[in-house]
Order: sequence, then C-alpha cells, then structure tokens
Amino acid sequence: MTPLALALVLAAAVCHATWNLVAKKAGGGNDFVLMGSILVGVIWVPVVIWVGVQKVADWGFGAWLLLALSALVHVVYFRTLLHGYAVSDLTVVYPVARGSGPLLSSIGAVIVLGETLSLAGAAGALAVVVGVFLIAGGPGLWRRAHEPEQRERVLLGLRWGALTGAFIAGYTVIDGYAVKVLLISPILVDYVGNVLRIPVMLPFVLRDRAAFVQAWRAQWRSAMVVAVLGPLSYVMVLYAVRMAPLSHVAPAREVSMLFAALAGGTLLGESDRWLRLLGATAIAAGVVALAVG
Repeated sequence: MTPLALALVLAAAVCHATWNLVAKKAGGGNDFVLMGSILVGVIWVPVVIWVGVQKVADWGFGAWLLLALSALVHVVYFRTLLHGYAVSDLTVVYPVARGSGPLLSSIGAVIVLGETLSLAGAAGALAVVVGVFLIAGGPGLWRRAHEPEQRERVLLGLRWGALTGAFIAGYTVIDGYAVKVLLISPILVDYVGNVLRIPVMLPFVLRDRAAFVQAWRAQWRSAMVVAVLGPLSYVMVLYAVRMAPLSHVAPAREVSMLFAALAGGTLLGESDRWLRLLGATAIAAGVVALAVG
C-alpha cells in the first residue's frame, strides 16, 4: 500500500468513527437514513459539478445497474447498523460489523477482482479478527452473553453486527469494482448511490409524514454531520482503493476502531475501555501487516 493510500485510509478512519458516534447518539431510524441522503444530495452538489457531472451521460446500463445495486445494499446496511445501535452497545455492534465486513470484503476481492493475499496480509487479517474479539468484550463478552440480564443485549449486538458486516462487504466489493474496473469517479459513485437511496426510502417514510417532520426538527443537525463526514470518509477510501488492492484497503480501514473504542468508552459510558483499546491495537498491527504485505 502506498503512503498516500494509507494516509487516505487513516483520515477516513477518523471521519468514519466520528459519524458512527453521532449516529449512535442520534438513535435514528428510516427517517434519519432519508434525511442523510437528502442532505448529501444538497451539500455535495458543488463538488459533483466540479468533478464533472457530464461524465454521468457516458455511463452505460451496466454502470447504472451496479450503482443502483450499491445504493440498495447501502440502505440496508445503514438501516441494519442503526437498528443494531438501538438494541445494543456501539462497542459491540461497531467492532463486529467493522471487523467481519473487511474480512468478507477481502475474500470478495480475491474472488471478484482476482487479488491475492500474501502471508503478511493473511497474518494481518488474523490480527484484525483477534482485535475484533477483544473490542467486542473478549472473555468478558463471553461471560456477559451468559448473564440473564445482559445475554439478550449482547447476542443482539453480535447478530446485528455480523449482518451489518455482510452488507459492508457487499457494497465494498461492488463499489471497488466500479472505481477499479469501470473507472467511475469515487465522488460520483458515492453521490449517485446516496441520491438513488432516496426513492428506496421514501415509501417507508411517507407512511407517517408527521413523524418525519418531527424527526427532521429533532435530528437534522446529527444528519448534517453524517451527510458531510460519511461521504468524505468513503470517498477517501475509494480513492485509496484505486491506488492499492481492495483486499488490503478494506481491513486497513479498521483503524477507525481505535477511535470508536475510545469514544464508546469515554463519551458513551460503555465498559471495558482498556480491553477494547488493546483489541484496537491488535487491529492496528494487522493494518500495518496488510499495508506492507
């Protein structure tokens, strides 16, 4: 992985952990997802025009189909993530999702894009798995899973986190193919994907328009933060994917766990902060191995 690609991944990690914290504190659902997509459509228009909106006219049916599929998977991912946050702790859902997703993404990159993982890369992936286990609670998580008063909450976090990870892998491979094979601008990939999510979400939201108006008044500031930092973090990752193998970039993104582990313990009052930071360190070591491998 080149130094520039790694720098983009690190910067993206900070943005990603920040908007996840905001989304967790907002506690939004379908209304929040739609708000984010609408705000992305408005805020990022100048950037899209600067990149060259005329390039969209050159896309064929295959490109539009791929981006539509990406938009659908993104919607399901985001809704699944927010539901996980609603039923469990960020420091359970987030690490499981962000740990399983990149590993599945690496497998997808090998199958779909024909990439390979070196011995160092495989070791890095294993370190990520260990880090995920520690951040998710390590031995304490196993004990909590068997305590009647906490069992259901922990197990829900594991289930929804793993499901979120599967959707992360899905959109990562799809978008990686778009920028590496079809050579579509990462900015356009993210923007068009966000705009296409609006009609997907409208039927759910229009069932209760009054609730959407109320949610907008209460959560628009949080949605604004997500609308700025979400695309920014993902666009940086997609540019990194253009410079380095997807099977390396996807796991390397998980340095965001360092920030999420600290934020979850300090700002959200969730427990086992130091164990989670140890796990995040293992993930960081895995990222280094992936970067050099």
